[in-house]
Amino acid sequence: MALKDATSQPASVPPGSPETDRPETVGTGRAGSAPADAFAGHYPRLARLAYLVLSPSAARHRRVLTAHALAQHALSHGRDAKDAPAPPRPPAPGGAAEDGAAGGGPDGAADPAYARLRLRVLRAALAAERPLGRRGLRRPALPRTPGLRLSPEPPGDEALALEEALARLPAAARAAYALRALDGLAGEDAAALLAAAGVRDPEAALAGADEVVPPAGGRGRALLESEQFDPCALRARPTDPVRRRKRLRAAAAAVLAACVLLPVLPDGTGGWGPDGAAAPAYARNPAVERALDPLLLTRAEPGAWRRSARTDFSVWPARGELADDIGLLRRALAVWARPGPRVRVSAARDTPSGPAAGPARLLYAGEVDGGAVVLLYDGLRVVRYAEPAGAEDGPVALDFARTDGADAASAAALVVSRSGRNARYLLAPWVTGASVVDLLDPGYAGRPVELSRHGLTGPVSGPPPADSSCETWPALRLATDGGNGDDGGGSGDALGGPYLLTDLGELTPARLTHGAPGPAAGPAGEPVVPAAPVVPAADADDARAVLARTACRLPALAGRGVRTVNVWGFGAQWLPEGAGLARWVCVRADTWRGAGARTLVHFLAPARQPDAPGVVAARAEDSPACGEREPRVLSGVLWKSPSGTWYLLAAGSEEVGSITVTGDLTHSEAGPSLALAAGEDTRVEISAELTDGRRLTALH
Repeated sequence: MALKDATSQPASVPPGSPETDRPETVGTGRAGSAPADAFAGHYPRLARLAYLVLSPSAARHRRVLTAHALAQHALSHGRDAKDAPAPPRPPAPGGAAEDGAAGGGPDGAADPAYARLRLRVLRAALAAERPLGRRGLRRPALPRTPGLRLSPEPPGDEALALEEALARLPAAARAAYALRALDGLAGEDAAALLAAAGVRDPEAALAGADEVVPPAGGRGRALLESEQFDPCALRARPTDPVRRRKRLRAAAAAVLAACVLLPVLPDGTGGWGPDGAAAPAYARNPAVERALDPLLLTRAEPGAWRRSARTDFSVWPARGELADDIGLLRRALAVWARPGPRVRVSAARDTPSGPAAGPARLLYAGEVDGGAVVLLYDGLRVVRYAEPAGAEDGPVALDFARTDGADAASAAALVVSRSGRNARYLLAPWVTGASVVDLLDPGYAGRPVELSRHGLTGPVSGPPPADSSCETWPALRLATDGGNGDDGGGSGDALGGPYLLTDLGELTPARLTHGAPGPAAGPAGEPVVPAAPVVPAADADDARAVLARTACRLPALAGRGVRTVNVWGFGAQWLPEGAGLARWVCVRADTWRGAGARTLVHFLAPARQPDAPGVVAARAEDSPACGEREPRVLSGVLWKSPSGTWYLLAAGSEEVGSITVTGDLTHSEAGPSLALAAGEDTRVEISAELTDGRRLTALH
């Protein structure tokens, strides 16, 4: 639902209207002396300005609350002498300042009251982006929204591209962009306002803002004024009450533990120390000592992957601007061996989190999104260590992902950092390009992703949360060395590219494939020979069309250590009453550990919308169904025709010779599909005889 701002006035008051013709003074003391129409008229624009200056990499809920807190803080405090900017230029005919100068721009921005409030909000928003340790900075308290998460309208492709461009800028450059694009300030006026707000180098901020290319040309004012960037037009969704109660109990337990352990803990004045947040050493062992020595970390040569018989994480070169920071590497190894009480440890399912048996391989060390990140590999696992960049104390994170048996496709990318719904990936050295596609839009060719010289991507939007509406599902498409990277697939090089990856919340993204189980399955979006003759010929468009109708079910596969997700159209049948051709699709997620595979059978009836989700007709846990060991499959579903008649539908893969139904209905029919008139509550058992004489039971 949309929560509009609760003020009785419009979001902006045009100059010359009755609202602005009245005499007005804004607080020489407290905000109570300001007229109510100043609050009503300026508050939404002030909140929007604060929202644009705050980093897009932050969670949108917190960014919204911070923007409102900054706007309310500006309106609830009196005017200081330092808040008085230079007098604005006289407005041009029609009410707008010439060339958008000095507090000019759209929507009454020439109002002196707005100019003063804008300066206060700008100064507070820039301060909110600085480190918390800076002296003299006060953060206003955030509004409380118990049980709710608030966010503006979901960003479209243009808004997402603009947010990602702004996320790469410092706060001062984002402020410069907002002042010029939203308020229409000229360069010299924007520079003067930035200087008044405390920006040390306004010209550099303006230069950074000029690097942003709006998706639709101009300076993107229409896009910035849309609801996608409006913190006063919000969607609300509930948080998980069970999770909130667990967090409260955990917080209470942490406070109690702190009270008990306080006498025995160090005073913290010495920072991390040489071993960082690691626990005290508990043993002296030659192998352990070698694993803790950063000088013994192994490093692959930059071109080793071209000559090696293996193409996996073992041939990734060491990259990143901190790859020679011995202090950082020492802390990462020590924390890996002995994680202390302030270390947050997470591991993919059935992934051991113990220390390395010997010297590990360094994959990456650098600063990403305000943190210093180290990626290590020990032949079995990839380990991610993260600490606050430039800090000498504080919490750190240690994440483990199992990667044994990796190949060129499954070792193509690793998640380096997450910020809100965005993630940054480190790509394999054989990846030459990356783009983001929307799995729900089969016709979308993709948007290129910026790559650093270290192989690090820019922010890539992730899938929607499981508790939100599924309106878009971004996936990362990678072109490989020797591949042409088009939608028809690569050039058939030995690396098997291109690859299509999706983020399921793991350190390793899951690879999406399409086609019959086994060697026939290829990269999703690459031509694949159809599994059954009755299915229309499969090509790149066909694979994307199937993914568009099944992608919103992918959250059911999250958190399982998924390595690959194969989408296989195993059958098709013409529906009764001339209702069209339906498809039967098997989605199988295989894990890194081998066990724990999950299989979903989707029934896709004809639909007008290309992303209309199908019906999950069956599911299986830890089963070989739809996999290389058991590529035969049979399933059924009750379907209601457009006339209101219920039918029992069943279909199997091409090996099915006949289908038999027992229970409320009894029937047997030759062929890989069947359709019988039935009731809404019909209960049956479905089995099939394969062409080689063996029996096959339907998945439920």
